[in-house]
Amino acid sequence: MRKPIIGVILNEQKTLTGNYIRGIYIDVNKVISESGCIAIGISTPQTNSFYNLDINSTPAITDAEFSDMKLLIDMCDGIICQGGDEYFDCDLKVIDYCYQQDIPLLGICLGMQTMSCLFNGEMVDIGRDNHKQNKDYVHEVYIDPKSLLFKILNESSILVNSYHKSHVIKTDLDISAFSDDGIIEAVEDKNKRFFLGTQWHPEKMVDYDENAKIILDYFFNICKEKTGKSAKTFDKFRQ
Repeated sequence: MRKPIIGVILNEQKTLTGNYIRGIYIDVNKVISESGCIAIGISTPQTNSFYNLDINSTPAITDAEFSDMKLLIDMCDGIICQGGDEYFDCDLKVIDYCYQQDIPLLGICLGMQTMSCLFNGEMVDIGRDNHKQNKDYVHEVYIDPKSLLFKILNESSILVNSYHKSHVIKTDLDISAFSDDGIIEAVEDKNKRFFLGTQWHPEKMVDYDENAKIILDYFFNICKEKTGKSAKTFDKFRQ
C-alpha cells in the first residue's frame, strides 16, 4: 500500500532575492515526513502574486481554476491549512471543499482562523503582545470536555506556544478551547471525521510536547484510514 498523501495549502512568500514563491513551512513538512506520509503542495492556478495583499484585494478563484485544484485535493488523504500572514478566496474554497467531502483537515494558526471565517466567523487584531512570543510554552488553554480535542487528548487544560497577531471573536464552528485570557484557541466540527483547527502550532512543539504529538498522530492516523479510497483516485489520475 502506498504512503498517505497530505496536501498542504501553499502560502505566499518573498525570497531574499525578491522572488515570489508559494511554499510549505519546514516544520510542517517535517511532521508529515516523520509520520510516514508524503507532502504535496496545493496551489491556486492563479499566476499573480498575492504577497502583501489580502482577501479584499485579490481576485476570487474561478470555477475552472478550482476544478484544477480539486484534481490535487482528490489525490490527498488529508489537508493541512498551515497558516501564514493572510488568507485568500482559494483557501476558503479548499477548506469548504474538504468540509463538504469530509476530507480530514487540520488548520494551524491562521489556518484555524480561516476555517472560522468560512463559517460566519470574524477575525480582529489581537492588540496585545502576550500571544506572540518565541517560547516553548506561552500560556494555558482550557478544553471543552465535550469536544473532539478533549477526546483526542483526554486533558482539560494544556500548555501551548503562541505566535499569532490576530484572533477569532466568533464563529459558527464548535469552539473547543479558550486561552486563560479568553481567546478562542481551537475550533472543530464534531460531525466530521477530522475538521479541527488550533490557534497554536503543534508542528513546532512535537519534539518536546506529548500533547502536540498526540494531536498530529491522531490526524495522520485518520488520514491513513482513507489511503485505500484515495489510492484509486490517484491511480485514475495517473492513467
